[in-house]
Amino acid sequence: MLAKKVAMENRINRQSAVDDPQWFIVGLGNPGADYEWTRHNLGFMVIDKLAGEAGIAVKRRECRSLIGSGRLEGHEIKLVKPQTYMNLSGEAVSCLKAKIESRSLMSSLLVISDELALPFGAIRLRERGSAGGHNGLKSIIAALGSNEFKRLRIGIHPEHPVGNSRQFVLDSFPRSMRAEVEKIVDRAVAAVHSVLKDGILKAMSEYN
Repeated sequence: MLAKKVAMENRINRQSAVDDPQWFIVGLGNPGADYEWTRHNLGFMVIDKLAGEAGIAVKRRECRSLIGSGRLEGHEIKLVKPQTYMNLSGEAVSCLKAKIESRSLMSSLLVISDELALPFGAIRLRERGSAGGHNGLKSIIAALGSNEFKRLRIGIHPEHPVGNSRQFVLDSFPRSMRAEVEKIVDRAVAAVHSVLKDGILKAMSEYN
């Protein structure tokens, strides 16, 4: 009888591990004070906001990233800020994959990035997809050999045409826009909470 009870508990624990994986929330950006308020650093901004809310210190150096661990919406999470610069983000994420069971990472990876193809402030959650011209996502897809990971993209396209897109994403938001940017970051943070609490499909229906 005891053996049966132990076996049942082991099955429940294994199922719980599948149903409730540790989440890896990776915000994309470029390290250093010079890039802090640039459009390309919206992923970092969301990670910083999540960390502040959850009381997580994102400062442990691992896999060429700054990482912090804690809990959010009942899940174990790791908040990750790759320090490789945007175009090599995949090197950091693939290092994380090498340290854990790969299926676990692919099912519980959420990447947050800016998106020039979306209007300023728009949010798009997706279960999977192409890089869409974003070099950070392109690097991650190449390093993982898969586009089967969740992503949250935050629009940065202004109402006027953009001439030099490379320079535009590396320019800082004007000070006059920063209060609005903070509101957009808050909405992105709420979308992350929704993904963890309700699942990606319900979050998509609410925030897309």
